[in-house]
Amino acid sequence: MKIAVVILNWNGETLLAKFLPKVLEYSKGASVHVVDNASTDGSITFLKKNFPDVELVQNTTNGGFAKGYNDGLKHINADIYCLLNSDVEVTPNWLEPIKELFQKEPEVSIVQPKILDLKRKTHFEYAGAAGGFIDKLGYPFCRGRIFQALEEDQGQYDDVKEVFWATGACMFVKSHVFQTLKGFDEDYFAHQEEIDFCWRAKNAGHKVFYTGKSHVYHLGGSTLSNMNPKKTFLNFRNSLYSITKNLPPGKAFLVIFMRLILDGVAAFRFILQFKLNHFIAVLRAHLSFYCNFRKIYRKREKANFILNYYTTKSIVWSHFVHQVNNFNILVKD
Repeated sequence: MKIAVVILNWNGETLLAKFLPKVLEYSKGASVHVVDNASTDGSITFLKKNFPDVELVQNTTNGGFAKGYNDGLKHINADIYCLLNSDVEVTPNWLEPIKELFQKEPEVSIVQPKILDLKRKTHFEYAGAAGGFIDKLGYPFCRGRIFQALEEDQGQYDDVKEVFWATGACMFVKSHVFQTLKGFDEDYFAHQEEIDFCWRAKNAGHKVFYTGKSHVYHLGGSTLSNMNPKKTFLNFRNSLYSITKNLPPGKAFLVIFMRLILDGVAAFRFILQFKLNHFIAVLRAHLSFYCNFRKIYRKREKANFILNYYTTKSIVWSHFVHQVNNFNILVKD
């Protein structure tokens, strides 16, 4: 089983200097690659000087996370791609449980390890935590993270479990599955493209798993922080894209209608919080969704749509009304 650890870089010289040495030290038996998204800092010179053995792929443009990986992976030969953010600190033997899972469970196509917070190593990290899920209205959340509420890691998720989506911060995927599904949707640019990818994979009959036997630490917010309105725009728009593409027609339109209402509530909540830029970002997200609806709708999968995609009916209701901050006390319905 040939594993390629592939790091997408854009103006991340500082991150490469900090995190790449441990990737090389702890990834014996795997090849390590950096796909550069047309950086304008000193990343390329730094890599060639300090890490000449790292295989470098240079994209000619910055097409974001989605296009960046789609273009870069065409030049990498492996059985398993590990898509690894440049701000992830890996740990000794982190690859072994992943390889073991792929070998023991041949129907598994996508895997993620436990994602902990580099700044607070006792707690889960926002991007992925202990495996991703969505509610009936398509809102994403994780075991270990519901909206901004992060659980402390007390071994409660040291299991191996099927999940709905794996984080793009550290995602292992069979190369033939990635290519068969035509990679990430480049219209997303960045954020939630991994949710759409995993949803399409599940619609096609593939399984997504999490293993708590492997763990890494994620810095997070290195490209776009939660305070950046562009991230708000991408998250709101791309979530609507995923619903449009991956649910049966009648159900998709009903869910979209409900989401547009709830997005409006969220937008006015931004006003009450004096976050006018984020309010505008939600409006822009909806406008972009309307403008691109026909294009996105044409991308709908031809495979059977899975109907048991959600873990709970409304994570918004559970979290904001009932103050549920822990995955294990969610009402499963």
